[in-house]
Amino acid sequence: MKLPALKKWAAKSFARFGDMSRIGKRPVKITQGVKVNYKAPVLEVSGKLGTLKRTIPERLNVEIAADEIRLTPKDEESGNLHGLYRTLIKNMVHGVSEGFSRHLELQGVGYRATTKGDSINLQVGFSHPVDFPLPAGVKAKVEASTQISITGADKELLGELAANLRKIRPPEPYKGKGIRYKGEHITLKQGKAAAGKA
Repeated sequence: MKLPALKKWAAKSFARFGDMSRIGKRPVKITQGVKVNYKAPVLEVSGKLGTLKRTIPERLNVEIAADEIRLTPKDEESGNLHGLYRTLIKNMVHGVSEGFSRHLELQGVGYRATTKGDSINLQVGFSHPVDFPLPAGVKAKVEASTQISITGADKELLGELAANLRKIRPPEPYKGKGIRYKGEHITLKQGKAAAGKA
């Protein structure tokens, strides 16, 4: 590679690195009532809704001031990690102070849900009800028997739980019966009779 081309490639590479770490350069504000403790490589964030822990890669430096957390990469190749972990830490701070929620809805004749202790009881067309256990720190609320809300401090855990709930009875493609995310659009297929008439 000739020198002018090498300089051009290097300039593009550094610009790309700057874009990836742009989010990472922003400090994470520590909201009132949240405590942060870092003992390499584990970052612990505590608040009124619980405590979350995360292992931070060795390629990132963590600096904790009075009201903010700053991440800095140790090398140029850590740009991707820089932005990713800044976002994950921000979610931890928000989660233990404000919490996150996921919403699902049941569609189908006779489909309904109830809360039963630390689990959600589902009647979704099977010959038997299904009990869906909830992990510690996650709460569920059912409205009108068909609207399910799950709340907690861990955003990733809530996303996984919502996906597993949906898997119990995914929306079928002809009438849309099943468990879906609130507001989710299901593209329905034509039945054989309707397709034959067409």
